[in-house]
Amino acid sequence: MLTNSSTVSTSVAVPKHPRDMTPEQLEAAIQENMKVITSHFDERFTRSLVAEVLEFLRIYFRPVYVGFEAMPERRNEEVPMIFAMNHSGMSFPWDAIMFGCGLLEKFDFDPRNVFRALAAPMLSASTLMNPFLLENMWKRVGAIDATSLNFETMMNQHEYDVLIYPEGVPGIGKGFNRKYQLQTFSTSMIRMALKYKTDIVGMFCINGEYINPYSYSWKWFDRQWEKLGIPFMPIGFLTFAMIFQPWIYYAALPAKLTYVRGKRYKPCDMTDIPWDEITLEEITRIRDEIQAGMQQELDEAVRQYGQSPFNLKELLPLLLKNWRQLPYTIPVGWPALFTEYDRRYAKEGELPTRITRGWFKFWQIVFKNPIVIAYFIPIFGWIPIAVRGMRGRRKVKPWGGSKA
Repeated sequence: MLTNSSTVSTSVAVPKHPRDMTPEQLEAAIQENMKVITSHFDERFTRSLVAEVLEFLRIYFRPVYVGFEAMPERRNEEVPMIFAMNHSGMSFPWDAIMFGCGLLEKFDFDPRNVFRALAAPMLSASTLMNPFLLENMWKRVGAIDATSLNFETMMNQHEYDVLIYPEGVPGIGKGFNRKYQLQTFSTSMIRMALKYKTDIVGMFCINGEYINPYSYSWKWFDRQWEKLGIPFMPIGFLTFAMIFQPWIYYAALPAKLTYVRGKRYKPCDMTDIPWDEITLEEITRIRDEIQAGMQQELDEAVRQYGQSPFNLKELLPLLLKNWRQLPYTIPVGWPALFTEYDRRYAKEGELPTRITRGWFKFWQIVFKNPIVIAYFIPIFGWIPIAVRGMRGRRKVKPWGGSKA
């Protein structure tokens, strides 16, 4: 459920949740909060990251975009469209990275053809939740904390459409035994669509469930990790392997990621009740109807594109063809790739270009970035990684605002 994490500078006490505010209070809160759209987003960084880092990951994940020749037109030109995507369970969100950055590149960063994602605040609460300690990466590439006020704010700007993951944290912590089973959607998506008279378009990631397959969840175990700012900890073979090789915390199996654009849903046409009279029961009914429709679409997409989740016959020739780019085309090389990129971008004040290839150059990168060594030290390597990753951590709920 989305919760508000921002405050409004005013001498009068203002309710914390937008639903409790008067129209005037909400308008003032939204206007003050507009800075959240641009305060962290760094298009220069994003363009460079896509070109110089994700080119290697594309070889590994081989993303395919079905139905994205053009983005759908808005119902109202002044109101953002809402895109809703399923979560891939029990894995680090490489599927979200490849989806967002892939579309940014496909549409050449044109704001009217891409979106800004509302992401769980836990992803940005600590550096540890950013790929290989790439500080504040999620917000720098355009993600915004999924809070109620931020959602309202995004619906009051005209430049970007909005991507949300309506399953929330339960979607990524659902366990392999519930793969491709949509968890109960938050009603916030329906509320915003009704309030602002916009449409919802389903988006589906297929094969993302195999980034970390055969991993399961245990609520008590997850609650302990939440105290450290980690929304869940999968229980599977990769979990035990990462104790001895910390880089596996961010690792992924080579799932062939396929993204399918789904149907357009029109909540405003699904009820005759005016927005200011609508009940929770009616919102829930619409939510359930849309979720049922999206589940059918997801099942069909799995039937069409999810029968060979790894497609090794395609992967192996690609890795051989790009052998000069090893080890960066496989997860064992990603700690050096991301760390060197971050060093060159942040400390040298330049746009990293053509990060050096090959195993010999790999060791030169390690020499320049000693933290890379920690990713390969059994057990004790976690100490410097955890120290750097947890420094300055904000305490947040898995899908809510800051406690501090």
